[in-house]
Amino acid sequence: MIRFILLQNRQGKTRLAKYYVALEESEKHKVEYEVHRLVVNRDPKFTNFVEFRTHKIIYRRYAGLFFSMCVDITDNELAYLECIHLFVEILDHFFSNVCELDLVFNFQKVYLILDEFILAGELQETSKKAIIDRMGELEKQE
Repeated sequence: MIRFILLQNRQGKTRLAKYYVALEESEKHKVEYEVHRLVVNRDPKFTNFVEFRTHKIIYRRYAGLFFSMCVDITDNELAYLECIHLFVEILDHFFSNVCELDLVFNFQKVYLILDEFILAGELQETSKKAIIDRMGELEKQE
């Protein structure tokens, strides 16, 4: 199960945070700070998986953004790395080469895309085409 998803820049600003477990607001800030410190200072030649408390952080860096997921310790790391990559591909499709400002100014669309393929901390849809088609239908309704 996915515990939370964070998108953070190199300076530690959180651009997207989606929690699938209940945490206090102060605990959320503490977690965001710890995750940022953990992934930014990590040598690029190491793996993109790191233990975090009693869970695992799976992260990937795209340009100046770190996409991080906290998952159960027994979950498959490679599946979640692919999940992160799928999310970035879909964002690239909608924002044509997504950048940090796209996430800031279109956060509602980013959350909508995320909700299309992750629901209640579990992967729901892994087909890029299905997600893009569904997002196209939703945009027509607006």
